[in-house]
Amino acid sequence: MLKGIDNRLNAEVLYVLRAMGHGDTLVIADTNFPSDSVARATVHGDLLRMDNLTAAEAMKAVLSVLPLDTFVDDFAARMEIVGDPGTIPPVQAEVQRAIDAAEGRPRPMVSIERFDFYDRARTAYAVIQTGERRFYGCFILRKGVIPPEA
Repeated sequence: MLKGIDNRLNAEVLYVLRAMGHGDTLVIADTNFPSDSVARATVHGDLLRMDNLTAAEAMKAVLSVLPLDTFVDDFAARMEIVGDPGTIPPVQAEVQRAIDAAEGRPRPMVSIERFDFYDRARTAYAVIQTGERRFYGCFILRKGVIPPEA
């Protein structure tokens, strides 16, 4: 155990989050996402797991140490529902609340069409697969910066 670090973050996830740089992207995926095959195409190349967590639980843990990019609109993205891109299912609403809490203000995610999401996921730094079983529990985060102390 380490002080001040969410115990849901395992060593492999912490290593990757620390290794990522400004603008690198991270996929947080549900159990139905083709995580292993997509992860092989990423910079990290190996699938990371947070199996016993919902998407929102994993998001809260990740956002406890990962700053989101403040320079772009696509700092966080969600996979659109096929045939109904404007609908926000409960799993995505929960993750949006986690993002808003971490940011200290409402900051809506952008939406990405399903097959475009897969393509973008293959160019990510890494993929984390959660234990989320609800459909459309897939997200992409863009890492931001931590400013110097004043």
